[in-house]
Amino acid sequence: MKIGVRNYEWHELFPKVKSNAGAIVAVWAPIIVVYFMDTQIWYSVFCTIFGGVYGILHHLGEIRMLGMLRSRFHSLPQAFNVGLIPPSLRNDQKKRKGFFRNRFQRASENVKNDVSMFALVWNQIISHFRSEDLISNRELDLMRIPILSEIFSGVVHWPVFLLAYKFSTALSIAKDFVGKDVSLFRKIKKDKYMFSAVKECYESLKNILQVLVVGNLEKRIISAIVNAIEESIERCSLLQDFKMKELPALIAKCVDLVELLVEGNESHHDKVVKALQDIFELVTNDMMIDDSRILDFLYSSQKIEGDFNDIAPQLFASFAGNDSIHFPLPDSGTLDRQIKRFHLLLTVKDTAMDIPANLEARRRISFFATSLFMDMPSAPKLYKHLDGNLYSCSYWYSVITPHYMEDIKYSEEELNSSQQGVAILYYMKKIFPDEWKNLAERLGCENPDELKEEHIKEELRNWTSFRGQTLSRTVRGMMYYREAIKLQAFLDMSKEEDILDGYDTTGKGNPAFSAQLDALADMKFTYIISCQSFGSQKASGDPHADDIIDLMKKYPYLRVAYVEEKEEIVSDKPRKVYSSLLAKADNGYEQVIYRIKLPGPPDIGEGKPENQNHAIIFTRGEALQAIDMNQDNYLEEALKIRNLLQEFHQHQGRRPPTILGLREHIFTGSVSSLAWFMSYQETSFVTIGQRLLASPLRVRFHYGHPDVFDRIFHITRGGISKASKTINLSEDVFAGFNSTLRRGCITYNEYMQVGKGRDVGLNQISKFEAKVANGNSEQTLSRDVHRLGRQFDFFRMLSCYFTTVGFYFSSLISVIGIYVFLYGQLYLVLSGLEKALLLEAKMRNIQSLETALASQSFIQLGLLTGLPMVMEIGLEKGFLTAFKDFVLMQLQLASVFFTFSLGTKTHYYGRTILHGGAKYRPTGRKVVVFHASFTENYRLYSRSHFVKGFEILLLLIVYDLFRRSYESSMAYVLITYSIWFMSITWLFAPFLFNPSGFSWGKIVDDWKDWNKWIRQQGGIGVQPDKSWESWWDDEQAHLRRSGLGSRLIEILLSLRFLIYQYGLVYHLDISQQSKNFLVYVLSWVVILAVFLLFKIAQAVRPKVEIIGLWYFIRVLAKAFDYGMGVILFAPIAILAWLPIISAFQTRFLFNEAYKRHLHIKPLLAGTKKHK
Repeated sequence: MKIGVRNYEWHELFPKVKSNAGAIVAVWAPIIVVYFMDTQIWYSVFCTIFGGVYGILHHLGEIRMLGMLRSRFHSLPQAFNVGLIPPSLRNDQKKRKGFFRNRFQRASENVKNDVSMFALVWNQIISHFRSEDLISNRELDLMRIPILSEIFSGVVHWPVFLLAYKFSTALSIAKDFVGKDVSLFRKIKKDKYMFSAVKECYESLKNILQVLVVGNLEKRIISAIVNAIEESIERCSLLQDFKMKELPALIAKCVDLVELLVEGNESHHDKVVKALQDIFELVTNDMMIDDSRILDFLYSSQKIEGDFNDIAPQLFASFAGNDSIHFPLPDSGTLDRQIKRFHLLLTVKDTAMDIPANLEARRRISFFATSLFMDMPSAPKLYKHLDGNLYSCSYWYSVITPHYMEDIKYSEEELNSSQQGVAILYYMKKIFPDEWKNLAERLGCENPDELKEEHIKEELRNWTSFRGQTLSRTVRGMMYYREAIKLQAFLDMSKEEDILDGYDTTGKGNPAFSAQLDALADMKFTYIISCQSFGSQKASGDPHADDIIDLMKKYPYLRVAYVEEKEEIVSDKPRKVYSSLLAKADNGYEQVIYRIKLPGPPDIGEGKPENQNHAIIFTRGEALQAIDMNQDNYLEEALKIRNLLQEFHQHQGRRPPTILGLREHIFTGSVSSLAWFMSYQETSFVTIGQRLLASPLRVRFHYGHPDVFDRIFHITRGGISKASKTINLSEDVFAGFNSTLRRGCITYNEYMQVGKGRDVGLNQISKFEAKVANGNSEQTLSRDVHRLGRQFDFFRMLSCYFTTVGFYFSSLISVIGIYVFLYGQLYLVLSGLEKALLLEAKMRNIQSLETALASQSFIQLGLLTGLPMVMEIGLEKGFLTAFKDFVLMQLQLASVFFTFSLGTKTHYYGRTILHGGAKYRPTGRKVVVFHASFTENYRLYSRSHFVKGFEILLLLIVYDLFRRSYESSMAYVLITYSIWFMSITWLFAPFLFNPSGFSWGKIVDDWKDWNKWIRQQGGIGVQPDKSWESWWDDEQAHLRRSGLGSRLIEILLSLRFLIYQYGLVYHLDISQQSKNFLVYVLSWVVILAVFLLFKIAQAVRPKVEIIGLWYFIRVLAKAFDYGMGVILFAPIAILAWLPIISAFQTRFLFNEAYKRHLHIKPLLAGTKKHK
């Protein structure tokens, strides 16, 4: 303040002011703005620490890899028994409490329910994996648990994928073992799975031989050998009585025998006899030290004359028309499965360590196993018997899904058409190659897409649709709830013989029992799709209506609610009558169940909430789950719904919960880097973020559609969807506001999850971010947030602020801080203040000024905000994996993506706060990654990123030019490197993340399309994507509906450009070194029209149109946009000449695909049709 400045480098407006107040404001204002961001950074740190500790205490990531699953699999039956079986059906009814206590008591001696029920459910889960084509037939056999009568006595036959290579390892140990039998047995028993494999192989061979061999003499010989082996084991003399080095040869002979039995070819009878003779000869001649016991037994039991070596070749062969063996074996499903399993145990090697190979199957199994170790309420019984009748004794619940015009199921034409560059079916085959092979195996053909049968075509449609963001995928997932209810009811009612027969067999063989299960499922669960426009689609012959009817036929218990519009004559005048209808499929035809007359059209508000509101009357039960049409569900997760609904009985403080939050799995992050970034970002929010919001902050609301509502609470307090136009654009969060304001309580539960699809391309992601930012701006202006702030205590109010609208406001402040900093520096450098102050400060050895300036380099320190994401990945996948993924994300330019997203959020949040006009932005939810044209990118990002990027770039250049004479380059770099990064990111990220963005052929097409778009005339009916004029008018729409105050603020913000003109007039020597203010005034004659007409005139368009200057303004605007487009296009075209640039872009953009060895280049080629 005391440093004097004698010579200014421009005309000083206030020369008599002695203090440097303007300089102080310019230097310190951005630093104060940064303090607003500090709270957000500290929240990220707090979220990371607390959310991580909370996750560890609640067993998150207990089982996160296949190796951990294999080592802990033996504890899953007991965990399943404690978590998912009602206490009245299990032996151990003690409750577990506390974080550090052992959740499960030691298994009791009688563990029949533990293992048998778990095995039944496990097999159902694995069978559904196969029906979903996640695993192959071989993997299905490797992963099943055999349910035999021994299971009720505690003998468990573990899945073969757990026992893989265990038998061969035991064989290697025994073959070369030197020592006592006790040591050998101890070494094998040390590994539970190894001991189980050895024991099962031995018992299986005995059982197979017992069925196969029917000759009396042969049966006695086998019995004698078995007795000799078991006596040796009992006396601990096995190593002394048998030569173990011959074991590999014996196993090879057994494998030959079992392969013949599996084939079951009657013509191989002699080969089976030969295999048995070889095994007998090997055991008696090569392995047994003393085979005299076998001979003595034979001679003592039957008076045989002659040498035994003469008798041996005749063993197992037919004699006098009598067979000594029963081959082929009798038809028995149990025996066939046992032989097949025995063959797998003998032959499966180390490759089974990677079973299942499918990444999605691994993830689902790991999460299901982990969830069994989490704290969850005890499962209630689904029913109780009173007077011989069934009565429900747990929650009834409904699921509702709103649907408008989204994809239901891909049509046959869509499968092979390539309007977006590549056929959907071809794309899915390349992205899911293993699942495509599994489909071919299930259908029994190599190339299912070449077959013309109708059922094959329908299978292809289903297979492709189940891998996109379609309604059919959602319906299939939600109907698993019904399947889970029936399975749980079967477990509740079944006896030992029912479990042995199996769930599917019992249902088919006992129609009365199956009908009872269906009736119970009907009583407990209702699923409604709210297709508001289904009626109009039927009337117009829309294929969507046929697809919905097909869904009703496929799932007879599915219900569809829609609005019917009819015209009636009332008092000789036509009048439209609206009704809500509920329909189902009955005998292949649509049948209306209920019809409710409405007072008027139901679409006066926002579409999605209105769609839900008209159908909520048809829901039943105490609980209601709202599900989006791009979500998924799984059988293993549906099994936990009755545990989840018991949370309504668990008081959170003084009140029970009214909304139960669930976690989501983002299933669209498997291929492109952008999808991966978005997946991790969303996963972080829906896990560690919401975990902290629910406890201890207690400010979690409703952020999407997997949550479960207390239906009675909400339909008596305004419903689950506020639908006012514009203000309730994000209707989901307002449901949470409403619940909290009415003394409700919202929890978050991580032991259950549903699938969720997200956008996979940059343009789709940006539209989604814009929609969310618009919604948050409306929340900022809403009465609900104001009322929450008034009712919360101070700490809860701050928690609410920083986790809702405060995040977007802080992001806006961070960008405003950059503008304040740059314009402040521009003021200092153009006026000469910075030069004078720094030189004077050096003379007086004052360091504080340079420190203040250098602190701006941390204005974009965004790495700290990524800490919660790293912590969550560490918890669920391991911290080494988290570190690798974080480094890999940076190498794949994740920082560029998140910086670009910052611009999207701040633009749409700030503009909606100032002018309003929030609107729903459909993203399309496309699954195919395609090239976006230059024109499309320009339309989307011109005002939100490109204009701002060029402005910041110009500020940085001007600042650099006029500070060089007195400031080092290193200081400039440290101060501005992050701002340079942001400006370049905002200008070129859309092209960097655009598939084939540097392909010369695409560049040429984009240039032609760009020029056509610029020249095309606009007008009524011409869409913005067809003409620059239509786009420009649409882009100014928010200014036309703004109030006077908003327009004045827009004009005042535009006045910031005055500082360019004011300073550059003097520094460019236009004034001939004169600092007279008149020089500056006269210089405005040159640019007055450009500035006034182009920037300010847009805010006062009606006035400008009156005076007839609007046409001239439009010409200037077109020239401005064309010039900016050319400047952006030029470096892209130059880089497209270098093939290495295109290759590098493809590699970092699709690194996930390359890691999975997928062929991504054919997808980018965009050929018209693929087979």
